[in-house]
Amino acid sequence: MKYSIVVIGAAESGVGAAILAHQKGLSVFVTDASLIKDSYKALLLSYSIPFEEGKHTEDIVLQATEIIKSPGIPNKAPILKKVKESNIPIIGEIEFAARYTTAKIIGITGTNGKTTTTLLTYHLLKNAGIKVQMGGNIGKSFAQLIAENTTEPDCYVLELSSFQLDDMPTTRIHLFAITNITPDHLDRYNYDMQEYVNSKISPVKNQIKDDILLYWQEDKYTANALRTKEFLASVHTISLENNTTNAYYTKDNLVVNGIEYPISLLPLTGKHNYCNALFAISIATYCHLYPKQIQQGLATFINAPHRLEKVGIWKDITFINDSKATNVDAAYYALEAMKQPFVWIVGGVDKGNDYTTLLPFVTQNATAIVCLGIDNSKITSFFAHLAIPILETSSMQEAIVKAILYSKKQDTVLLSPACASFDLFQNYEDRGNQFKAEVQLLLSSI
Repeated sequence: MKYSIVVIGAAESGVGAAILAHQKGLSVFVTDASLIKDSYKALLLSYSIPFEEGKHTEDIVLQATEIIKSPGIPNKAPILKKVKESNIPIIGEIEFAARYTTAKIIGITGTNGKTTTTLLTYHLLKNAGIKVQMGGNIGKSFAQLIAENTTEPDCYVLELSSFQLDDMPTTRIHLFAITNITPDHLDRYNYDMQEYVNSKISPVKNQIKDDILLYWQEDKYTANALRTKEFLASVHTISLENNTTNAYYTKDNLVVNGIEYPISLLPLTGKHNYCNALFAISIATYCHLYPKQIQQGLATFINAPHRLEKVGIWKDITFINDSKATNVDAAYYALEAMKQPFVWIVGGVDKGNDYTTLLPFVTQNATAIVCLGIDNSKITSFFAHLAIPILETSSMQEAIVKAILYSKKQDTVLLSPACASFDLFQNYEDRGNQFKAEVQLLLSSI
């Protein structure tokens, strides 16, 4: 049978696209080379959408009118090479979903900070009474949100990964924010940083003069890339150093369009989070929220877990879970936020890390380094010259025990790994959850 749409990949994005296609009356088939999770399989069955798992049937795939590719599937996948050879159009779920909405799209990307910025932006808008929905790389897929709607919202706030941006050739993002760009996922981009940068800024080409582009002025990759591009959107910048921009940071306030928002209002710490908040406040301002509404939203925000998450205090030792810091840049901001002595739990799968930028913070405040990983040699050798203990561990329980041994009252135990988690854990959430579970055991023993 020939299908109008064949969806390759049956996770959140792919299943959402299939549901929307089915709802719009298109014949759709879903194929996944791996086994499909039971929850997604149940969704497909509930809509009577045909699917296969553990294989790609080429006779079906190569007869499709259009292919919707899940973001996790690289373009070099054999089935996609054959699709390209057959000249069948390939798009992503975001591109497909955007065809079926007239609501304003707020898109937020960045190597680090995009989740916190997306959550805070959504919270500010929703708290102010805006009819807003959130999705993309967080929560439900954009397509499923649209499929489930009975009425159109005022806007969508979408977290967008580079993998999603790669398959959005024509999608118009009305307000596009780039939190930062630092080296990450380079294996997907031929180890070419410029390819990755081009992916991150790609939506600017589809913006028109009524749209807004927002970026961090001090981010060299973003600033340099945009300097060489022609685009129509109105450009706004934020800064942690320059008070002549649209939005900037001072010692006590975040200032956006001349309005001061006290840092004391924020339930977030660290300059990177001040940067995220400046983005969210700026977006809320461009959506015509009043300062009082923004202040109320800031005061009631709760961030996602595993991002400088204060887990608890045991015998005057504070435990902070920053497991989401899977690269050096993310760990940099966590270590920068430590104003008191801390024991640093670090390690995992190294991404070609250069720890040089972290050295000043470790030298100044770290009392010990606890390496948590299968191969810690790069970390131990880099910091070996420091006059502090460097310990190797291979489980979260062992890491916590050794961290406590080298902690004093008023110290902090900081999990900010600067590495991927896949050597010892399922993912960064599993790593963070194990950290929290060990701390809870300590707290229950008091």
